[in-house]
Amino acid sequence: MDYIRAFLVGGVICAVVQIFMDKTKWMPGRIMVGLVVLGTVLGAVGLYPPFLEWAGAGAGVPLLGFGNTLWKGVREAVDTDGFLGVFTGGLTAAAAGICGALVFGYLASLIFKPKMKE
Repeated sequence: MDYIRAFLVGGVICAVVQIFMDKTKWMPGRIMVGLVVLGTVLGAVGLYPPFLEWAGAGAGVPLLGFGNTLWKGVREAVDTDGFLGVFTGGLTAAAAGICGALVFGYLASLIFKPKMKE
């Protein structure tokens, strides 16, 4: 049942974002930044952790989950390092995801020979 719930929650999040992309004139980059910020805000006010526990990977994998991961890293770093943690915590918490995105994006560019759109 956990797999079905995760699939449905992730699908609903993606469907809502797709509808938002189709019905507004916002560029995809702005929508993605908005999702990260929304995940950060929901984590800061304490709404995202219970949602994440209930929905599992369906809520943790999309960009909302990335924003929540950044928030958790900043909160923990501020608790241990003080003000400097504001700048280091998010990068430390999300380092594996950021590194994976860079490495796999580079490997995909080697395999598929990307070109600029004309």
